[in-house]
Formats: sequence, C-alpha cells, structure tokens
Amino acid sequence: MKKQLLFVIALFAVSFAQAQINPAITAWLQNTTVTARHYVKNNSTPINDADLVNVQKVQYSTDYVYVTATGLPSYITGPFLDGNPSLATSQNAIFKFPQNPAANAGAAIGTTGGNIGIFINGVALFDYRDGVAWNATTNALCGGPGNSPCPGGPTASLPWNRDAIPAEKGGFDCAKAHPAMGNYHHHQNPSAFNLDLNVISTICTLYNADGLYAIDSSKHSPLIGFAYDGFPIYGAYGFKNADGTGGITRIKSSYSLRNITTRTTGPTGAAVTSGPAVSTTYPLGYFREDYAYTATSAATPDYLDGHNGRFCMTPEYPNGIYCYFATVDANWNSAYPYVVGPTFYGKIVASKVTIISEAVTTYTPSATGLSKSLEKVQVKVFPNPASDLLIIQMLDLNVEDLSVELFDVQGKLVAQTTLLQGSTIAYFDIQTLYAGQYLVKISNGKTIATHKVTVAAN
Repeated sequence: MKKQLLFVIALFAVSFAQAQINPAITAWLQNTTVTARHYVKNNSTPINDADLVNVQKVQYSTDYVYVTATGLPSYITGPFLDGNPSLATSQNAIFKFPQNPAANAGAAIGTTGGNIGIFINGVALFDYRDGVAWNATTNALCGGPGNSPCPGGPTASLPWNRDAIPAEKGGFDCAKAHPAMGNYHHHQNPSAFNLDLNVISTICTLYNADGLYAIDSSKHSPLIGFAYDGFPIYGAYGFKNADGTGGITRIKSSYSLRNITTRTTGPTGAAVTSGPAVSTTYPLGYFREDYAYTATSAATPDYLDGHNGRFCMTPEYPNGIYCYFATVDANWNSAYPYVVGPTFYGKIVASKVTIISEAVTTYTPSATGLSKSLEKVQVKVFPNPASDLLIIQMLDLNVEDLSVELFDVQGKLVAQTTLLQGSTIAYFDIQTLYAGQYLVKISNGKTIATHKVTVAAN
C-alpha cells in the first residue's frame, strides 16, 4: 500500500510538473502595471490610457488554460488613417484554451470573422477577411462601412471575399493592426512595417511605434500565439525539417496567386458567379479566391499545408506538435493566408467565457524563467552616428521590461527609458545632447548589454 501511495504521489508530481511547463500556460506575457498608449491623427505624441496591456492572469486546470486579458498591446496603437473612427479599447476578456489540442478527423472547419486566436500579449488574431465581398447582382462591393449589406447578411458565403491585407493597408498602424468596434487585432504577422525588407507603408515614419516581435532570419522565430483549436503559432522562421534539422529557414505558404485575368472560376477551377475583372482597382490578390493551394511534397518540408501549418519540433515543443506560422514572402511582407486558414487543423475548443466554472490554479511566472541572457540577444542601436533620435531595437521577442540608460564619457546618466515587455523598441531624443561618445546600457537586472554610440552635432 505504501509503495502504491508513493507511486501515486510521484505520478501526480510528474503530471503537475508537466502542466507547469506546458507553453500554453507559460508563454503568455503577464502585466499588472503598464498601461496602454495610442496615437491620434496629426499628433506624434502618444496619449496615455488607463487600461492595462498584455495579459493580467493565467489560470489552468487539468484540461484547460484560462487567459484574462484586455486585448491591448504594450506597443503604441494607431493612428488608423483610413477613417476608422474606433480606438483600441479594453475587451476585458477571459479566453479558454485546451491544454492538449487534438487534430480534427472530420471535415475541415473554416475560419470565421472575428477572433480565431490570440497572441501571447492577449491581442486578437483575425483571419484574412474584412467583412466585404462582391455582390454580383449590383456589380459592386457589399458589406463593411459605406457599402450596402451583402445578400444573406454578414455571415453569408459569397464567391468573392475581400482580403483585408491589401484592401485595408492604409488603415493599419505601424504594428500592422487595427480595431473593429474597439477590438484591436492583427490579420497578419505582428512585426512592424518598418522592419520589413521591403517597406510598403510609411506609417512607422510618421508615428514611431512597434510590433510584438522583430523577425530574425538567423534563428527559430518565437512562439507568438495560439489558434482557437489550441495549436501554437510561430513567427516567420523555423527549422527546415519537421524533425528539427536542416537549419533555419523561412517557412513558406503553399498558396500562390492564380494566373487569371477574369474572375469566373473559384480556387479549384470550378465555375462560379463572376467577380470583377482583374484591374488596377481590383488587382490580383484583392480577393481571397485569387489564391490557390498547391500541395507540397516531402522534398519541400519548409512549405506548409492547407491550414498554413505543419507538424514540427520547436524550442518550446522539442517532442513535436502541429504548428501554425505567420507567413511572409522573401521581402518579409505578409503572405496569404497570413497566420491560420482558411481552415483550422484541429478541433475548435477555445472560446471567450464570462466565468470559470471549474477549480483552477493561478500561474505566476518566475523572474528567472522569463529572463534571457542579454549577451545572446541581438540588439541594434541606430543610427550611429545619430543627431536627432537614437533607436534601440531588439531582434527577438521581448519577454520582460528592460532598463535602457544612456551615459556620457564621464559615466554620467543623461537619459533613461524602458523597453517594455511585448515591444521591441525604445528610443532617446538626443537633440539637446552635446556631440561626442556615449554608452547605451541595457539591463534586465541580471545581465547587461552595452553599445557605444556617437552623437553628432545638430
């Protein structure tokens, strides 16, 4: 009896330890002190908000993880220059995720409008759509602001559905996101526009902001979120092969634009109700159905399946799990289907809940577990020399608040700021500093990184 009791205790301890280290519990960026900020049009000074950013609480049971979050990021949101009257506002939500997600053996479940997952900072993930489609009866767009309603209502399935990424680019902020009735969300890779190799929006120049992480092609991208089927979402780069070998490579979408000039057939080639001809007004890629999926083979393991994922080994899941990726092209511009879709791989389990109706344990992250050695983190300090603004950019996911200090050659502290958890940028206004040599010191309280910079005369 004693041996049996010891065995049960040991088994419980192992189970508890496994639960503790499940990334579905530990990956969330928790914050209870930092509040949100936003920009408004024609004002490059951010406005401070009262609501907290990132995730406020993580609780878990044997089967589920409950994430309490405002849906607001630590990076500055806005402005939204397409006339969107909404601001990013607190969603005050509890999200329920499965600890052990399962593949869906039946017919694939399509993604829908609204939340289809959340990022580790609690910000919503939407799929490609923006609620606008083509009405063949009126030969005009329908749905969304300024358009007549679509036949069948907002949830009806129409042959030609607009892709939010090209259509709403003018309304995305620097982090490639915008709000819908206050629900701030990304449709795509949450790395700032100005960090792409080919910069397709000037919004970051006008309103200095950032995104959740910065792409680094030299290492496996971080775990950045979870889809509503419970499977993890990674950034743009990963191991080439599913078994963790083959080196780091850009993980690629298996969807490509069709070679069409008229919109009379769907992605599989079947005849459908006509949409507008391909033109400068409705370019190829303007509608989701402009893309077709090509199944890949074992010879191209760095290409994803029709859900935009694959089974793979990752730093967080060394034994392997099915993963989605935030796909980009060779220029790091977002690539359809962007994150998840057009269907889920797994069973849809996650949801928003108003109460937690089972016994749960609150997860408190340890400072030791969160900290990274700053000696191993790539940080860019630019421009160098600098005369107006000195920017400190982390090429990674920042999991903790970092102290950033600027010293002159005598060792005097002349400026200080914080590089916030869930953001990758900090900066100093140096217009009033004397020309000369300075030292930037970045610290998490355990390790320190330093960079020498030159301030040029104004």
